[in-house]
Amino acid sequence: MQNSKAPEFSLNRPVASALATVRAVLFSPRVFFSNFRADGPLKEPVLFTLLVGSVFAVLAAAVALVSNAVSGGISASDLRAAVVEGLLFALLSPAGVGVAAGVYLLSIRTFVGKVAEFSQVYRLLAYSYAAFALAWVPILGSIAVPYALLVLMGIAIKEVYEASFLTAVIAALVGFVPVGSALVWVTAVALTS
Repeated sequence: MQNSKAPEFSLNRPVASALATVRAVLFSPRVFFSNFRADGPLKEPVLFTLLVGSVFAVLAAAVALVSNAVSGGISASDLRAAVVEGLLFALLSPAGVGVAAGVYLLSIRTFVGKVAEFSQVYRLLAYSYAAFALAWVPILGSIAVPYALLVLMGIAIKEVYEASFLTAVIAALVGFVPVGSALVWVTAVALTS
């Protein structure tokens, strides 16, 4: 039921709209996605992804530096690594969401039907990416990523494309497995370097 428009990121009020969007996505995702307009511009979702990626990168770098300081000290190489990793994560977040959107698009078209376009799935995934704002918290991060990619995308697929519960779960799971595996692999490579 379309009661009102879901809050979306706006360049006119970047901080207030980003906070409203994150709050709506994380605390009432069914309502958010049932009122979400899948068709729309990509500019704001891309910038929202960049903003969330930047917040995550800064906070994750701070946690890494504090952890290093507690466990033995911070060297110049630790600081340089934290800054480079943070910048790369923030800047590559929109591209990463784009790749993930391509995977989810294939899954949606396979299990739901030819109801979605890339820009629609990008918008869904960009706002599901709001959960990454909490991924910098050491234990919460391992919950936030599957929550964004599996639970929020399942809700989005069910509400936006009016898929059955089982179809939405299958489509979200089939999209989550390769994307989640790639994230685990990238994280493992980053931790070993």
